[in-house]
Amino acid sequence: MIRKTVLGSIQSRFGLRGGVRGNGLMKHVGGCNNNVKTNAIIASLCTRNYNTSKNPTNSLNNHTILKKHNKSSLSWAALGSDEYYESSNNSMAEKKEIFPSIIIDRNGIEPQGSFAEAQTEFLDPDMDVVKSMSNKLSRANMGIVAHYYMDVELQSVLQQVSKLQEEEMIKKGKAPGGAANVAIADSLAMGEYAVKMVEENNITSIACLGVDFMAESVSAILGRNGYGHVPVYRATPQSIGCSLAASAETDTYEAWLRQASNNPNPSLHVIYINTSLETKAISASIIPTITCTSSNVIKTLLQASSQIGPDLQIYFGPDTYMGENLLSFFSHIIDHPSWTDEKIKQDLHAYHTNDTLAKLRDNINVFPSGNCVVHHMFGSDVVDTVKQHYDDAFITAHLEVPSEMFNIAMSKSIENKGVVGSTSDILKFISNKVKQHSDESSSDSSRKEERLKFVLGTEAGMVTSIVRNVQDILNRHNNNIQAEIIFPVASDAITQVQNDDDLVVVPGVSATEGCSTSGGCATCPFMKMNDLNALEDVIDLVIDGQKKDTILMKHLPPNKLLSPSNKARFGSNITNVMDLAVQPIMFMRHYMKNGVLSDDLLQRIRK
Repeated sequence: MIRKTVLGSIQSRFGLRGGVRGNGLMKHVGGCNNNVKTNAIIASLCTRNYNTSKNPTNSLNNHTILKKHNKSSLSWAALGSDEYYESSNNSMAEKKEIFPSIIIDRNGIEPQGSFAEAQTEFLDPDMDVVKSMSNKLSRANMGIVAHYYMDVELQSVLQQVSKLQEEEMIKKGKAPGGAANVAIADSLAMGEYAVKMVEENNITSIACLGVDFMAESVSAILGRNGYGHVPVYRATPQSIGCSLAASAETDTYEAWLRQASNNPNPSLHVIYINTSLETKAISASIIPTITCTSSNVIKTLLQASSQIGPDLQIYFGPDTYMGENLLSFFSHIIDHPSWTDEKIKQDLHAYHTNDTLAKLRDNINVFPSGNCVVHHMFGSDVVDTVKQHYDDAFITAHLEVPSEMFNIAMSKSIENKGVVGSTSDILKFISNKVKQHSDESSSDSSRKEERLKFVLGTEAGMVTSIVRNVQDILNRHNNNIQAEIIFPVASDAITQVQNDDDLVVVPGVSATEGCSTSGGCATCPFMKMNDLNALEDVIDLVIDGQKKDTILMKHLPPNKLLSPSNKARFGSNITNVMDLAVQPIMFMRHYMKNGVLSDDLLQRIRK
């Protein structure tokens, strides 16, 4: 097995393992060893050390190489926008804040700027790596569920593994369309895919690539479907945290819930699914609680208020931005003249009007102190740049972004020029728009080249699935449609490398990988603890079997429910505690399946 070393400024800062490979060449920055010189733009703050002895001259696998130039004549593709426009004929004042992007058409992809180059470097993975990974998964009889926010390299390999497995099934005469053993999805769907893998393919273990609460949720969903014997392994034995989930694991959050439980009106705690089982158990023990996702939160609020009535008090947490954006969403609907009562009943909820929406909005109480470090940076400076330079673009925004970004996307969405929602909603919106324009272009041969611009208001890892979907659509049509995916990251989302003639810049501002107060946070440092190295190690441990059981135990999801403080709170019966922790998820699953809140939850709210 090829061994790699990992070290980068963001991983150093947070004490994390992760990063993006340098595709065969080693070049470490910010405390890493400088052992091999390279004239390629490294695809992250740090790369991994490969054994390149087999074919050192072809280690970049035919990826585009950006040649080093004198600093005064650097190629635009190797620069952030500040330096590119400084060296161009356009004035700095006009152009300095233009964001990096990826342009997709039938012929391939073209990155604009060093940050975009970093994202595209690994969209076409080494097939030897893909085949090796596929073979090992088969030997281990293991499935993989991964979140959309995995790094580009990891997602690209997993996508090709899934495609390769499907081709092998067809060769064996098996009908395609069944459950794949690799799935990339949002946090809720990861659990659903894991169940399908076990049910349809008899998978005996699952690798969960995400943060700790995702592994907890996948394991809990498997258990509730009768597959508690199937272990769920994380990519690393280290804790893979989440700033948002951590904000609900505080005395402040518990005190907020206890105050809510004293409200004389019927009350419901709607908790974002991106929280730990411990948080869900504590919440459910204090106040009636249902989980939600960024895909179903609006529908959940609408349904709850319609079933309980106008006196229902809703307590939403822990994501403060999402809660504020929900208030803003309802205000946009209420204030917009096109949203009549009839339109609300038809397009939003059959039992709501402007008056009931106003009462619902006024009864939503938002936890004031929780946010995601990734989405926190999409603030006013980003929005000012979007308004100035991207008025013709479609705007997408995750519900977790600050209100400035949300409001511009929400305003666009009313005109069908934007979307606010989950990662899946964003992916679906971009895919649908590209398909719509491709269909129209194919039916009208006189139409000229058209470029659709999309501002990506969420984690940069989404681009892997976006590129795949868009290319699939464009390849089915014979037209001149292009899609440009724009990353609203800081124009200084590169780091100048001093005193090095071979490496001039690397993507990402120093120690924060694309985060800046003047631009979005490009990547989640916690998600990047999942990488090919770590995944390969876990698969090897599973293949080795019982000899490695003690090591594998450390890769299981952390079980804070068994801590001394929680034993004192809930007692030592783990079954009862787990039932309490999973209860909010089961309430959500009942709603998603039946379209109404369960009688059990309604009774708890009305007590």
